[in-house]
Amino acid sequence: MFKHNFFVKILKKMDQFINSLFKIKLNKLNSLLKIKLNKLNSLLKIKLNKLNSLLKIKLNKQNFIFKKKKLAAFTSYNRTLLFLLGVIFFILSYLSIPYFYNSNKLIDDVENQLSKNLNINFNLSENFSYSFFPRPYFEFEDVSFLNQVENLGKMKVYISISKLLSPSKIKIDDAILNKVNFNVNKENYNFFTELLKNDFSNFTFEIKNSNIFYHNIKNDVLFINKIKRLKYYYDTKKLSNVLIADNEIFNIPYSIKFKNDFVKKKISSVINSDLLTIKFENDLNYKNFEKEGLVKFFYNKKKSRAVYNFSKDFFKFNFSDKSLDPNFIYKGTINLKPFFSESSGHIKEINSNELLNPNSFLVQFLKTEILNSKNLNMNTSINAKKITSFKDLINLVLKVKISEGLIDINKTTFSWLDKIDFKISDSLLHVKNNNLVLDALITIKISDYNELYKFFQTPRNYRKEIKKIEFNLSYNFDQFTANLNGIKVDELINQKVNKTLNQFILKDNKLQNRIYFKNLMNQAFKFYAG
Repeated sequence: MFKHNFFVKILKKMDQFINSLFKIKLNKLNSLLKIKLNKLNSLLKIKLNKLNSLLKIKLNKQNFIFKKKKLAAFTSYNRTLLFLLGVIFFILSYLSIPYFYNSNKLIDDVENQLSKNLNINFNLSENFSYSFFPRPYFEFEDVSFLNQVENLGKMKVYISISKLLSPSKIKIDDAILNKVNFNVNKENYNFFTELLKNDFSNFTFEIKNSNIFYHNIKNDVLFINKIKRLKYYYDTKKLSNVLIADNEIFNIPYSIKFKNDFVKKKISSVINSDLLTIKFENDLNYKNFEKEGLVKFFYNKKKSRAVYNFSKDFFKFNFSDKSLDPNFIYKGTINLKPFFSESSGHIKEINSNELLNPNSFLVQFLKTEILNSKNLNMNTSINAKKITSFKDLINLVLKVKISEGLIDINKTTFSWLDKIDFKISDSLLHVKNNNLVLDALITIKISDYNELYKFFQTPRNYRKEIKKIEFNLSYNFDQFTANLNGIKVDELINQKVNKTLNQFILKDNKLQNRIYFKNLMNQAFKFYAG
């Protein structure tokens, strides 16, 4: 028992001793941990303080740099603006230098430059202005040339910027004539084509809103050509001088383009009128004294061509359609001193619409009265075997004469089935109230009157012998009307026949025309037979 208690006590003391040791260890461990934590906290605080101070220093530096750049940018903007203003001021001052030129010296220099570039002596007025927008130029109020004071107009002369500081070495880049009247006659008829021989590689020449008056040898005006815009320039690709123009003649607008090839000595040209549906293409070879050329003519999808040659005193041509077996051939000669034309042509079949239709080119051309010049003298004839739309009409010989401003078709003849011959005399083509009118005396000789009655299906009791019919005709091409008067049948006048055939109006329909004309003629035959 005692032993047992003894061991129990020993065990308790040992337990107490171990607990005390464990407490001591725990206390030491806690103190060590507290020391470690305190050191760690202090180290963290030091690190955070250093990091904050570094961040503050960085932010301050960045703010300073940003403010510095902003200040530098502001300073640079002002500097650039001042520089630009200085450049603009310098440019304007430089472009304004011609204001201080000597006027007389300037005019002489400009005239010399124009003469050098165009081979034309210009007379420029002292009344001029200067402007440097959109580029430097002088504008002269009055200008004349070709030794004619009536050519007065305006001229703009554009000058090279690089030569502004040296008035004596002034260089013209471009020249523009405006509202000028050109008087073209036998002395200067080739004025516009001669300009193509000049050097336009560094210079352009334009003409705007001007007129060309074409004169004959007596200095009478033949016609006037209006220039809307005309320009000469150099084509660097084709090594040729080029002329382009938009013109108007007799209220008909047309455009032209000429090209002068200096290497081949050849002038190519194109003339086009959309209103008349006409286009000309021409190639002229001027190597020799006698010039030769080829013209291609396009009209309403039809093609034809003409070869020609000319010299100072004459012009010859041969005109035909473009085919192996040409439908027509037309040739002639024009003498230039004095002016006179003689020509003739042969055609297999002529279209009656080209002669009678009011919208045809021929009718519209005659209405322009371009041929009604007192100084124009022409004789021409056209032979046609057949006439379209009138299959029974054959062997047309159309003769046209122009003399002293009058146009007639005297001695024109045609036949009907070799049985009846028609002849036109005492004729005159003229314009009345803007309508084209033909006045003429028509003579009809009948070799077989029975064929005439058969054609009109005239009743047998009205078929009286007829050998000759004669009457005065007034035909209006625009209104499709014909007035007949003074009708003689075998030299006798029958009033009832005259009253019946006094006027008839052609219809649009061919069948209607046949029936209408047949009934009208049978009515006249009835009155003639009595």
